[in-house]
Amino acid sequence: MRPRLPLARLAAQTLLPLLVAAPAAADEPPASFRETFDEIDGERWYISDGWTNGEHQNCTWSSNAVRAEDGLLRLLYLPDTSGEGQHRCGEVQTEQRYLHGTFETRMRTDHRKSGLNAAFFTYIGPVHDQPHDEIDFEILTRNTASVDVNTYVSGEPKNRHVVPLDPPSDEGWHTFSFIWEPERLRWFVDGELVHEATETLPVAPQKIFFSHWSTDVLTEWMGAYEQPEGPVALEVDWVSWTAPGEACQFEESVLCRLED
Repeated sequence: MRPRLPLARLAAQTLLPLLVAAPAAADEPPASFRETFDEIDGERWYISDGWTNGEHQNCTWSSNAVRAEDGLLRLLYLPDTSGEGQHRCGEVQTEQRYLHGTFETRMRTDHRKSGLNAAFFTYIGPVHDQPHDEIDFEILTRNTASVDVNTYVSGEPKNRHVVPLDPPSDEGWHTFSFIWEPERLRWFVDGELVHEATETLPVAPQKIFFSHWSTDVLTEWMGAYEQPEGPVALEVDWVSWTAPGEACQFEESVLCRLED
């Protein structure tokens, strides 16, 4: 459920890092990792800066909206209070691409504003010379008591499901996990299975993303745009990827619960 139309928008200097970040060689599969954001590791993360994903997005990705503070990754939404509409928003993406495995994060939002989207997802698409494949957790902050899960396969939305959140994401932390296997995809919230798909699954290696953005166009989905009075944030405590077949790597992982 997230349109991505970056090619016409990316300047040459911002497009280049996306195109050259190739997947690991076949004989060098990526290693499992857990990131706690004491700082932003420039070898792992690319910060989106200087473009939008299309006319549907009414903010511009900005490195000024991405911060590591107090052991958290904070993706800010910085409204333009001058009235000129130059809103800025935050996004990070991994340099590496990942195929299958367990993808997990602990995150929260700090607001309830209509027209904003706080997301943890994987994505690959035309900007990488690949079909559009995607796996999502998206909090539409007009209703922080739910999270959307979804996939795209060759550009077509599949497997959407809306999951209740208790407490709402602006009142407490939640752990979001998905286990991606060749024949099955499972989504978990706080260790509990909330959705499963076995047909029409993504097949391409994808980058891991966090993003916090706004629209004044996609109102049916995200609600009428409500400009925040000041900066608001998506906060990320940690993120991890565990390679297929590996055991639980840390206590908070959903894999520990599944192994019990």
